[in-house]
Amino acid sequence: MSDYFECSKVGLQFLDETKNVFSAIEIVQATPEQVFDVFENAHSWTEWALPIQKVEWTSPQPYGIGTTRNVHMMGDMIGYEEFVAWDRGKRMAFSFVGCSKNVTEKFLEDYRVTDLGNGSCRVEWYMAMEVAGFPRHLMFLTRPIMRLANRTMLRKFRKYTEAYAAGGLSLVTG
Repeated sequence: MSDYFECSKVGLQFLDETKNVFSAIEIVQATPEQVFDVFENAHSWTEWALPIQKVEWTSPQPYGIGTTRNVHMMGDMIGYEEFVAWDRGKRMAFSFVGCSKNVTEKFLEDYRVTDLGNGSCRVEWYMAMEVAGFPRHLMFLTRPIMRLANRTMLRKFRKYTEAYAAGGLSLVTG
């Protein structure tokens, strides 16, 4: 992490501390294990999460609390992440600890997976953020766009994961 801006590391409580929380929920025709296969695959994020161009896990498997990764996004931005929750098949959450651009003060994503017992599961995605340098009282202007973007990305995640679970898609490794 050379030349980066520190972000305030946050935990799961941040979801209750900011007004800027965006959520999306999908029922996915895949097992929780298959959902986490997709989460753990670096390339898969580039297929369903529009801003992401590359993911680099910087900690070895098995992943858990304290695991780190670098996420390269559009606009030459890199987010340096640390996982604050990890229970494979059930939940994972990460916080930005740094960013290559001074645009993020606090950032957390929380993914919750509930096994529905019939080869499908409910995936809930929560994203919470506070931006740096942007007047907080104007953040409400971006909320509708963020809600739509998150719902669209989680739908893409559902389709991608269902294709993998059905055997019609192999996860790219490497």
